[in-house]
Amino acid sequence: MKSRSIDGLARRLGPGLITGAADDDPSGIATYSQAGSQFRFGLVWTLLLTTPLMIGIQMLSARIGWVTGEGLGANIAKLCPRWLTFVLIGLLVVANTINIAADLSAMGEAVRLLVGGHVAPYIVGFGLLSIAGQVYFSYEGTVRILKWLTLALFAYVAVVLSVAIPWRQVAVESLMPWRYLPAETSVGDYAALVVAVLGTTISPYLFFWQAAQEVEDSRRRPETAELRGHPAYAAEHLWRIKEDTYVGMLFSNAIALCIVLATAVTLNEHGITHILTAAQAAEALRSLAGEFAFAIFALGIIGTGLLAVPVLAGSAAFAVSEIFGWKAGLSHGFHEARGFYAIIITATMIGAIIGSVEVDPIRALVISAIVNGVISVPIMVVMMRIGQSSSIMGELTMTRRHRLFGWAATGVMALAVAFMLLTMF
Repeated sequence: MKSRSIDGLARRLGPGLITGAADDDPSGIATYSQAGSQFRFGLVWTLLLTTPLMIGIQMLSARIGWVTGEGLGANIAKLCPRWLTFVLIGLLVVANTINIAADLSAMGEAVRLLVGGHVAPYIVGFGLLSIAGQVYFSYEGTVRILKWLTLALFAYVAVVLSVAIPWRQVAVESLMPWRYLPAETSVGDYAALVVAVLGTTISPYLFFWQAAQEVEDSRRRPETAELRGHPAYAAEHLWRIKEDTYVGMLFSNAIALCIVLATAVTLNEHGITHILTAAQAAEALRSLAGEFAFAIFALGIIGTGLLAVPVLAGSAAFAVSEIFGWKAGLSHGFHEARGFYAIIITATMIGAIIGSVEVDPIRALVISAIVNGVISVPIMVVMMRIGQSSSIMGELTMTRRHRLFGWAATGVMALAVAFMLLTMF
């Protein structure tokens, strides 16, 4: 009976689990590694704070996709002026492309650390592999592969289990971070990394991906449109969305916490406080935590990158296709949805080119995270308006508790971005 219930849960999990796992991409790993190495446990509170907020906003994304049968791009276009829709989607594509570049670069570096050779061929190879997977695999095949790739994140649980964690110190420093900030650190540096963590954790591309995947799932079940108005059917599927999102977001932030803890007790304790890439964090672990921790960390970078790059490229393709009215979705073949696949191919290859040239990786990551943080605020405001709109959502508008968490997430992001901008200027 127990194994059957676990099997049933595994089948029900999909968009939420994949979305949560994709949040811990190599660029996110670099951000969390920098948080642990620079501030030790001083940013753990951000992961605890964002967990319920992530759940709330991602549940809203999924709900909008399932209820309306359209992705976020199409729904945003209903409420926003066309120029504002284009600006928001354009910034999303730019941020996603930078993220793809950072992820592919980190994956290439991880392979170089493990087997040697030149980085550029690995970067291009991973880019081509990602494109081929989305173009040639069926929707069901792609989802199945992405589900299996979520297991790569357990690499970071293994790293934590291989080092000693001072849990009492973790609790104290995370509750009173201001007392333990490094003397050489400015308030602006701390604020920028807070926004980077928030922008990495609550990222717009995750909103678009999860909503789009609910639309894709609905298309595979023609009866969904007819039964959506039936209370029992709607309640069952909204519960499935809730369960899927809870598991995905809890999993995502638990892994992020493992990365922060692992780098804090190894890198920070040995004076390594400036991490440029996830691969650099892996390399530093080799001498500090042993070959096992190094190899597991590096393999995790490759696995999470293979999961995240299709999500980044796919979410950009969904958003652009929806506002132009193109056919979109991995359930369509290449010849049915050429514009959609053209965005995937273009974003991935531009990312591969950027990742192959000499760029400052931490600067690219910070720019991407800050752009994500800034554009997430107006996108979240529009999402909340969509979720509360009976003309769009019908009788399945957000519950009062859901509104509370959604607006709280929006408010936290707005305050963090405002604080960062004030400290910058």
